[in-house]
Amino acid sequence: MQRRTLLIGMAAAMVAPTIVRAQGADELRIGAPLPLTGPLAPEGQKQKRGYDLWAKEVAKAGGFQVGNRRVPVRVIYSDYQSSTPRAVQACDQLVTQQRVHALFSPFGSGAAKASSAISERYKVPMIAPTASSREVYDQGYKYLFGTFTPNETLTEPLADIVMAAAPTIKRVAIFSRNDLLPLAMSAEMKKSAAKRNLESVFDEKFAIGSLDFASALTQMRSANPEWIFVGGYVNDLVQVRTQMRDLGMKPQILTMIAGPAYEEFTQALHAAAENISSASWWHPAARYKGADIFGNTERFVQKFQAMYSALPDYIEASAAAAGAILQLAALKSGSLEGPALRDALAGLDVMTFYGPISFGPTGQIEKLVPPVFQIQGGKPIVLAPSSIAQGEFRLGIA
Repeated sequence: MQRRTLLIGMAAAMVAPTIVRAQGADELRIGAPLPLTGPLAPEGQKQKRGYDLWAKEVAKAGGFQVGNRRVPVRVIYSDYQSSTPRAVQACDQLVTQQRVHALFSPFGSGAAKASSAISERYKVPMIAPTASSREVYDQGYKYLFGTFTPNETLTEPLADIVMAAAPTIKRVAIFSRNDLLPLAMSAEMKKSAAKRNLESVFDEKFAIGSLDFASALTQMRSANPEWIFVGGYVNDLVQVRTQMRDLGMKPQILTMIAGPAYEEFTQALHAAAENISSASWWHPAARYKGADIFGNTERFVQKFQAMYSALPDYIEASAAAAGAILQLAALKSGSLEGPALRDALAGLDVMTFYGPISFGPTGQIEKLVPPVFQIQGGKPIVLAPSSIAQGEFRLGIA
């Protein structure tokens, strides 16, 4: 299994592998299992960029305060090659062999749910920056915390905006990757549609790794939906949209989650991305002033652009926020021990560049308001909430 280590600050001498950690450890070690290769590699690289930016800021500050000492940060990466069983194995090895004090979860709800048992078993806090499904958090675990609100917080405002713009539509089609987050998001979309008396005329899944969607899309086309909702990841959604165009499919509304927030999506599709609607958990148009190391949204965006020559998306922001949140918890607890960090995380109620951070009884973030957006002029334009809105909803696709 490929490992990459980012050492920030002074190096610490290695001791014999054990879960018991020495008191007064001289660095904060964080395990970060990621899909750096395989079909989820684009998403894994995004998480890594967020972690690396946060770690760089900690290094520039000379570490951060834990009790009466300053400590550096070491992020230990493990490539699980887009395989959930390997993600679970990576988490176990990071805890038992690398003796990490905390974990950043693997990408997505499915891998986060599977690996959270490792965090709970060893009493090592896990922050999940890319897991939104309630099923991840409804396991009764105490050491799992997530920075995404539940899926319905995206589908409900989306449905409100669509129905305000097209009140006469009646027929919706739902097409989803057979994976935990896309399935859960599609289930919430179906509920949101039913609440508004929309008829579900097509509701199908596609297998992970699928490349040919022509048969399913042809069936969908024959159902004549006015609104099409597709749940998946960026590579899936680019393929689906390309094949929709090839089949001449032009619904009034096309919504996709979660690819349209990424620059790679619009770069791959060009004009075919126009007017695709979506939602995410963060957008650079947000304006928050925080107590974290970045201080406010604008400063985070500037630092990200300086490091990567690109605007951050919600995955990159959430990953950086995971580090900033763990840093705030360590500052509050004065300790790097798992139970102390866990209690500090559970008690956080603080504003950050990412938004308000407080966790509910299950560990899922509570107060964040996700933005709804649409690709217009090749860029994501925020439609809601009204406090950061940049434009109005448009019907039709190219």
